Amino acid sequence: MYTKVWRQIRFPLLVFGIWWVFTLAVALASPYFFDLQANFLGGGKETYLGNPFLWGHLNFDGEHYLAIAKDGYSPGRYFFFPLYPLLVNALSHIGNTSTVSLAVSGLIISHTAFLIALIGLYKLVKLDFSVKIAQLTLVVLVSFPTSFYFLSFYTESLFLCLVVWAFYAARLKKTFLAGLLGALSTATRLVGLVLLPSLFLESASRRKCLILAVVPIGLLAYMLYLTRLTGDPLAFVHGIEAFGQQRSSSPILLPQVFFRYLVRIIPNLNWHYFAGVFVTLLEFIVGSVFTLMSLLSFFRLRLSYSLFLAGTFILPTLSGSFSSLPRYVLVCFPAFILVAMWLVNQRNTTKLIYVLATLILMVVSQSLFWQGFWIS
Repeated sequence: MYTKVWRQIRFPLLVFGIWWVFTLAVALASPYFFDLQANFLGGGKETYLGNPFLWGHLNFDGEHYLAIAKDGYSPGRYFFFPLYPLLVNALSHIGNTSTVSLAVSGLIISHTAFLIALIGLYKLVKLDFSVKIAQLTLVVLVSFPTSFYFLSFYTESLFLCLVVWAFYAARLKKTFLAGLLGALSTATRLVGLVLLPSLFLESASRRKCLILAVVPIGLLAYMLYLTRLTGDPLAFVHGIEAFGQQRSSSPILLPQVFFRYLVRIIPNLNWHYFAGVFVTLLEFIVGSVFTLMSLLSFFRLRLSYSLFLAGTFILPTLSGSFSSLPRYVLVCFPAFILVAMWLVNQRNTTKLIYVLATLILMVVSQSLFWQGFWIS
């Protein structure tokens, strides 16, 4: 029994360990690549300078999640869903509820959830594909340019963990467990709703389909809370413009977003500002590549996977921007399966070139993020 379990987790553990050491090295080297910015640093600049290795994980949105875990919701923070900060707050009570304890608790949750997600993804891919494709899927995922967010004070690792295991439970016809994990996912991210139709497709019977009606409960519970707190159950949508002028609370279609980038945003870039150019081009490239992969998936993957990939990719773009998209697509696990399916038939040289290219982009992205530059 123990030998069988070890075989299931050995490769994910190896990938996680090597990747964790790599991200640590990048974090330590980042001050040599870019100057430190004054704003949006985890805990504030003075706190950050006291322990950059800890507080660098909490830059930008991490500060919002930390504030929610510590003090609850306030105007401007309704966009951030509650499950992750609730878990952080609960875990911190094992020791104390100091800011440092909250920060460490969040990182423990992120690290643990991502390791569990890797194990689940490995098992899930092996249901349909070879071990080589399963292994390549993990490698492609951890080498993605923004994969460092999985170890940060963000929801990506928790959400991916819930989604992957919800699909795995559904594939094993454990519909109630799939629905429960789906409900937790909608309390973590709005795109968790995409799980509902995806899991329906994996359900064995109409009767079991009814169990999946629990998936939106996480979102509905948060909307009920917002109604009591603000009087607006959709406060998490109506305040989205506060996160950038390019975002809209009214839906904007994907072709319009491409038009914005090609006609308005890219031609007006300040090409002397490296961080701005790098991030904008990364957003546009990710948007273009994932559009193509969403279409391709309907010909190469299970319909439930394709629906999840397309829905999870398109939903954030309805705000009218690809801003944050390089991070949002981290949870689109079917896309990484597609890349692995292509790589498995390529020469080792091609595999190496691909991984090195994405890792270089990751080094640049993580270094910028660690030094207080906006990435995603």
